[in-house]
Amino acid sequence: MGSASVVEQKKLVVDEITGKLKSSVSTVVVDYRGLDVSEVTELRKQLREAGVEFKVYKNTMTRRAVDAAEMSGLKDVLVGPNAIAFSAEDVVAPAKILNNFAKDHEALEIKAGVIEGNLATVEDIKAIAALPSREGLLSMLLSVLQAPIRNLALAAKAVADQKEEQGA
Repeated sequence: MGSASVVEQKKLVVDEITGKLKSSVSTVVVDYRGLDVSEVTELRKQLREAGVEFKVYKNTMTRRAVDAAEMSGLKDVLVGPNAIAFSAEDVVAPAKILNNFAKDHEALEIKAGVIEGNLATVEDIKAIAALPSREGLLSMLLSVLQAPIRNLALAAKAVADQKEEQGA
């Protein structure tokens, strides 16, 4: 294998990470060093079920990728063994799953992330983890939306009834 193919392979990995960073609505970097194999397996399973990708890359590759994706603020945390959770659709899921897991497993350390293109601190990620899930948000939204419409419909009917009485 010539040196060119190694360089090519590295470039492919950097491109892959860059693409994931750009296409994710939510990215969380964690230090998973203290977890044992079964714990990592369990964490991966929870993330996978929520449609979240959990990948381990070399920091040298990730550093290049965060530059390419214009997320250089992440560089500070790219020290030591890191894993990255990427979610292309659900902003809350990676933060929620990782934060809950970290509560039960102190060995898992949330380091930083990128939420909707913005650099997120550990505090930001914990705040996002406290938000209701997408389903929770939708049901809240629906109850908020339904209430006024129901009241509006009743009010409109009352006005219409009144007019009829006056017209009679």
